Order: sequence, then C-alpha cells, then structure tokens
Amino acid sequence: MQQNNALIIFTRDAVLGKVKTRLAKELGDVATLKIYKRLLEHTKEVSRDIQATKFIFYTDSINTNDLWTTAYHKKEQKGSDIGLRMYNAIQEILNLGYKKVVLIGSDNMEITQTIIEEAFEKLENYKYVLGPALDGGYYLIGSKTNDKKLFLNKEWSTSTVLENTLNDLKNVPYHLLKTLNDIDTIHDLESSIQLKTYLKRKTQ
Repeated sequence: MQQNNALIIFTRDAVLGKVKTRLAKELGDVATLKIYKRLLEHTKEVSRDIQATKFIFYTDSINTNDLWTTAYHKKEQKGSDIGLRMYNAIQEILNLGYKKVVLIGSDNMEITQTIIEEAFEKLENYKYVLGPALDGGYYLIGSKTNDKKLFLNKEWSTSTVLENTLNDLKNVPYHLLKTLNDIDTIHDLESSIQLKTYLKRKTQ
C-alpha cells in the first residue's frame, strides 16, 4: 500500500571545495568539508526512523556509494535555482501519489526527528508547514499541494525569504515550527553549540 508521507532531503555530494561555499570562504575547504560531513551524519540520524518514504535529491549528480543507504531513494534536483529545484522535487513526489511531503536540507544540527514528525502531523490541518531559520530563510517546508508562486521571485540565501514566502501564504492555512539555526556562514557556526562541541572533540 502506498505510504501517504514522503520526506525529501536536499543534499550535495561531500566533495572538497563543492560544499558550503559561503562558509568555506571564511573557514577553508578542508574544515568546511568536515563540518558538512557531520551535518550529513546528523541529518541521516534524525531522518532514519521517520515513518515516511525517504528521497535524497542531489544538487549535482547522484552518488550511489555514500552514507545514504538503500532506505533512501536517490534522485537529482532539477531547476535553475533553489526555488525551482524545491518546487520540482515536491511536484515529482506528489505526482507519485504521496499526500504529505516534507522537504528539508542537510545543513542544520538543531533539527530533530520530533520536529520532522511534527511537520507531518501539522499537515493534517494545514496546507503548508514552514520551519523558520534564524537567518530569515527556512530549514523545512511541508505541503499537501504545490503552489509555484512560493518558489518564484525570491532572493534566495537572504533574510527576506521567509517573510516573502509568508506573504504568499496570506490567505492559506499554514503552521510555523520552532526557529532553528542553519549553518551557512561563520556566524551560524559560532551560534551552533552542537557543532562547536563536535569540533572541540575532534581537536582534542
């Protein structure tokens, strides 16, 4: 029987010089890659027991030999910017017959299994669920439908993304999850207790 719930995880292959480029400018490629690998591990840990069909959408090309096991169906993102890539991924999974779709990235050490499960639960009563990020974007979007305007005319990776998305949802029932900290810059890193603890252990 077809599951109703689908979890989409957006990720990149963990390649030196290809991940977290804004952070790498301040921290260097080697240290940034170590951080990104830890973020991937955390994302896998919190998603492992989610009761949903799980899809990994790669930014560049699909890696058949990485940490994502056969429990995760692997696909490639399609679109000229992150907005269109999210829209296309959600639409592809809705077209498979799933009723509730939650999409997350792989750059948040604060996200938990409970938060992801809450997103699916809230979709029982709301059309959309958003997880606000401290930088003004969002770390999670969940939906039962797919309105393209939510993903158009946004200045991605800026502090206006969440505000402009909520403006698009003025007449639509939505729910906001707790605000978390994405890791994109050195400031984000310094604000993340979890990652600072991890890095400290690695250097001892």
